[in-house]
Amino acid sequence: MTKGEGRSWLVAAVLAAALLILAGSGTALRGFLAFLFPATPEPLYPRAGLAYLLGEHIALVAVSSLLAAILGIAAGVVATRRGSESFADLAERLAAVGQTFPPAAVLALAVPSLGFGFAPTIVALFLYGILPVLRNTMSGLAGVGPDILDAALGMGMGRTRILFRIELPLAAPVILAGLRTSVIVNIGTATVGATIGAGGLGSPIISGLVTQNPSYLAEGAVAVALLALAVDALFAAAANTLARTREFSADAAPAARS
Repeated sequence: MTKGEGRSWLVAAVLAAALLILAGSGTALRGFLAFLFPATPEPLYPRAGLAYLLGEHIALVAVSSLLAAILGIAAGVVATRRGSESFADLAERLAAVGQTFPPAAVLALAVPSLGFGFAPTIVALFLYGILPVLRNTMSGLAGVGPDILDAALGMGMGRTRILFRIELPLAAPVILAGLRTSVIVNIGTATVGATIGAGGLGSPIISGLVTQNPSYLAEGAVAVALLALAVDALFAAAANTLARTREFSADAAPAARS
């Protein structure tokens, strides 16, 4: 592990630890918020603890991001196969249309059929998160040189083996960047789900706006910001590790052949 790589993992660990400490220290957080907002009679959001709200928020982001990753990568793979140009254009247009709708509009349209709570929020986050994954998957796979693919075919490798052994590993940094963008966007967007009872860190934010309580706003906003920073740092550390692994493999390949 290089010094820069170790530093990136340390930053991610520190931010994650800060988030966990914030979520677990109810008494300390209450005292801090009371100090910042002395005129507020109840500084902490009373309906649920911050740790519980954090768990709900992570569940919303994790499920929607997993769906966006699976379907976005799968659609990107299909779109980059020979003869799939029309599908590529259709898939990208549909994903782009999903992002043009405001999250509140998607929630309003989904509630009549899916009800309140978790499900419509997942739909909205999925539509917002799939476009970066799809575009980066297509871009990463398109960036694999045709000479590499021809060489693999010449060695007798099948199309499926080439995809999983060569194309996806080479496109992995670009795909990871798309996943990073998708997840970070969804961490912020998931706060809107609190308006229809999905819970999460948006609950104290929405409640603070309704009751004009700045303490609730600060509680939710700081937690969302720390979560976004921690997840972004984790993706950055993973990207650094992936880059080092690729450099090591490239350096080891000539030695192995000799």
